[in-house]
Amino acid sequence: MDLLAGIFTDYTLRNVALGAALLGLVGGVLGSFATLRRQSLLGDVLAHAALPGICLAFLLTGTKAPLILLLGAGLAGWLASLLMLAILRSTRLPEDSTLGVILSGFFGFGIGLLTFIQHSGDSDQAGLDKFIFGQAATVVGEDVLTMAVLGGVALLLVGLLYKEFKLLTFDPAFASSLGLPVRGLGTLLTSLTVIAVMIGLQTVGVVLMAAMLIAPAAAARQWTNRLSTMVWLSAAFGVLSGVLGAVISATRENLPTGPLVVLTASLITLFSLLLAPERGLVWDWRRTRNNRRRIRLERLLLDAHVLYNHAELTPESLAQRRRAAPARAKEELEELAARGWVTGRGERWELTEQGHAEAHRLEQAMRVLPKALNPRAEGGAGGAA
Repeated sequence: MDLLAGIFTDYTLRNVALGAALLGLVGGVLGSFATLRRQSLLGDVLAHAALPGICLAFLLTGTKAPLILLLGAGLAGWLASLLMLAILRSTRLPEDSTLGVILSGFFGFGIGLLTFIQHSGDSDQAGLDKFIFGQAATVVGEDVLTMAVLGGVALLLVGLLYKEFKLLTFDPAFASSLGLPVRGLGTLLTSLTVIAVMIGLQTVGVVLMAAMLIAPAAAARQWTNRLSTMVWLSAAFGVLSGVLGAVISATRENLPTGPLVVLTASLITLFSLLLAPERGLVWDWRRTRNNRRRIRLERLLLDAHVLYNHAELTPESLAQRRRAAPARAKEELEELAARGWVTGRGERWELTEQGHAEAHRLEQAMRVLPKALNPRAEGGAGGAA
């Protein structure tokens, strides 16, 4: 509770938490569109492409002012996105290969520039390498204000063009048929992702930035099938990750904020993957297990129904029909009795009214299913007759 209160009273913790929350908010919203457009690696490319922009901005201006460096990073990321789109449109190179080439090329160029700067003897270059992994503790009030302005512009444009971005995400061909500038909208959406990368470089750095675009959106996708709900959930998960990561990093000395923010986002994603009601692996396993048990019991009921109508329903006859041990057949009859489908004890068993009704329903379904799968089968047979 003291740490949570420190968000409002401690200057450094407040700035770090606000900066991380802004990153989570903007990254969560824009990451939703990137994830649904199958461009999850786009954030990784833009983040790595930002490094040479930071180095060139320092070489050209000689200053480490955060706004100047972030503008250089944003420009480099934007150029990388334009280059990627141009390669995809003019060549047959697959998208994943294009992303990999641009990522490694720009990042290698950035590392080369960073090494050159570090050996140049310029004392002002100290600290530039922090952009690789981030250094959230250096965030001050002015940086938070810059993040808020950039993030506000990005979120405002998403709000104004939400319908267009939604249509572009799910059906770009239909959007083009309506006369919408699909190429321009795609470039704009990518440019807004660049803004999210600019916001996150100082907090989580080049290497970890992609996680703040992908993880909240991937977690939100497990909980809903609606884009609007996904965007809100992704933003909430991003903010929660940022605040919790900042608070946890304040509990001990030398705990890096950026990695903890990403770790928190990853844990939220893992929780969602396991326990989300619609898509969670645990619930999916449970539904699969229940479906298998239901199918087994329905087959067992049909076998019992056949035996009851044409012979005697006993554990021995059921065991012979199902090629199982008599003890196992007795257990299966008891399972049917628990469902209210059969009744009896020892060697004498019979179907209840509920069991007859359920067996009749299953038989009808089995007759209807082939016709539903092949509706012309009946007509073809009639024609042949």
